Amino acid sequence: MGDVSLTELLYRANTSRVKNDLGSADIAIQRAALSVSAVAEAMPMRSQVQQEMADAVAAQKRGYFLPDEDERLRDVYVRYLSLRHTLIEVIGEIQGVIDALDRMGEDQQDQKTWQIRLRAFVVGFLAAAMLMRAATFIVDLVAHRSVVRKKLDEPEPRYGIPAKSFATIYKSLGSHRSMWRFMSALRFYKLNGRDIAALAENPLMEDLIDLLVKEVKYMQCSKRGHLSRKLLYRIYSLKRRHVSGYKKVMFQLLKLSGRVVSEMKQPFVKSAGEGKRVDATVLAELKPLLRAGDVLITRHEDAMSNLFLPGYWPHAALYIGDAQERDQMGLRLPKPLNEGMGGLHFLEAKKDGVLLRPIEETLHVDAFMVLRPQLRRELLIEALSRGLTHEGKMYDFMFDFRQANRLACTEVIYRTYHGIGEDADRVCFELKRHSGRPCISAEDLIKQALESGSFIKLADFGVEADALRIFS
Repeated sequence: MGDVSLTELLYRANTSRVKNDLGSADIAIQRAALSVSAVAEAMPMRSQVQQEMADAVAAQKRGYFLPDEDERLRDVYVRYLSLRHTLIEVIGEIQGVIDALDRMGEDQQDQKTWQIRLRAFVVGFLAAAMLMRAATFIVDLVAHRSVVRKKLDEPEPRYGIPAKSFATIYKSLGSHRSMWRFMSALRFYKLNGRDIAALAENPLMEDLIDLLVKEVKYMQCSKRGHLSRKLLYRIYSLKRRHVSGYKKVMFQLLKLSGRVVSEMKQPFVKSAGEGKRVDATVLAELKPLLRAGDVLITRHEDAMSNLFLPGYWPHAALYIGDAQERDQMGLRLPKPLNEGMGGLHFLEAKKDGVLLRPIEETLHVDAFMVLRPQLRRELLIEALSRGLTHEGKMYDFMFDFRQANRLACTEVIYRTYHGIGEDADRVCFELKRHSGRPCISAEDLIKQALESGSFIKLADFGVEADALRIFS
């Protein structure tokens, strides 16, 4: 140790930090990419809403919507708002990656860092392009039909949708500034097309690049005559330097979400800067109580996603125990995407897919409830082993529980436990129809789990007070 200089020690420490930063950035980009891939397949397209378009024409002629027409329109619109919210979140996450890379010194901006920047660009640009294309689709369907426009601008208490939500989307789409930013990003994409194409060696990036090629063709067909020579001159300046040009493009591209970032949190629910109510003290109190197989029902008090889901409780996750408990049960984890994030305790489906997650991520919330299955040890091991086979699947934005290739949060619980046991002790859940699809909401899950006696309520936090309440 005495033979190593202080300079060498500092160099090693700095190199290790940079590697960790790049590794974290890579994981964040991969998870954002999974989110975008899932959204791409769930986004409502023109060919899939022929009935709703016919309803819109009929309602415009009639002057009002019939109840069944109203429900079909709301179904498409709520799905669109939910997916839009997810894409906005993705853009925010990519902004975090870019900020982290920008904090690195100039001497650390090597080819590997450039590759990570390009991957971040592909994900962020694709998310923004999908946002604009989907908004264009909704506007084309609605803008020239006053009856439909007024219907979508109505507040919808069932989903917490505020008044004039469509007007906000319409205004954002018509922004000259937004089009300028898109064209800047498009120019950057063309200038660096060869480097971006080389990213396709990664199968996940290959799928995203294929999607981006389609979006680029769409954007090229959608150019408007107001793109001026001055705009082209500004874009041309991006040729000067790779990284400086990249920073300019990402700054402009990510600002596309600037006016809507506030929509990601419900206003007036929390004061600015207020953190989550479940803090380190609550986690320390809860951890000794948890056992593998517990189901955590959670809530972010100010999350916009609450608006699109029925009831107070919107989300569920499966606790798989810590490493010691899993070893005792003979449970083996698949190699997770985010294995570098520390101890993994939950199997949870979020917009980036069904992933193993640390407790600090899953319980970064304002309120939770713990449900415990009433199963013998061997049956519990069977259930958890089954549940873990779903790790790595993509998120199901369609909430269609009839298909198992993509899972929503409560579907992880459903496919882990349904049918486990024998005769009267068999765990059973009944699918309910929500927005025309058979699924189980978190509220359904709680009700059926407790009424059947297959689960008990172990504890909760944040329901009546900011204190952990233990019931069993």
